[in-house]
Amino acid sequence: MPKRRSKKPKKNELKRFAEYMVTGGAWFWSGYILIVLLDNHIGLFWANLVGNGVGITINFLLSRYWVFSGNKKQEIGDTALRYVIYTGLNAFLLNYLILLGLNNVGIKPEIGQFVASAFFTVWNYFWYKFYIFPDKVSKSTHKPHHYGNPFKIFAHHERSPHAYRTRK
Repeated sequence: MPKRRSKKPKKNELKRFAEYMVTGGAWFWSGYILIVLLDNHIGLFWANLVGNGVGITINFLLSRYWVFSGNKKQEIGDTALRYVIYTGLNAFLLNYLILLGLNNVGIKPEIGQFVASAFFTVWNYFWYKFYIFPDKVSKSTHKPHHYGNPFKIFAHHERSPHAYRTRK
């Protein structure tokens, strides 16, 4: 069966990276402001947790629905799970350790956050592009959606030879 061309052209990689930088900026600045404001009141650990929690939520939504929006077939639950696991390790553990290490050598969180974000800018782009929000979903991870209409159980995929959909 011949491959069907997508009606929507692929996003230019430079444009995607620019959008990624905007979403990263939204995460960074929301997290930075909260970490700086809360550090003296609740401590670095909790300030980091709150600041990055807000930033992560903003980043996920912008990344999912704007930057890496090419594949809408991915289930939001699967994508969110990969994002939470990966980001949990990065933002809360690795970022905290970087900030703590920098703080131990005299670099305050106000500056350390810039150092950590420089590292994560490049690191995260590749993880997001190829693992969290990949353009293609492997067949083993894609599950058909047939919760609503029981007659679409066998006709869940538009390329299926048993698809009972009419072509427009």
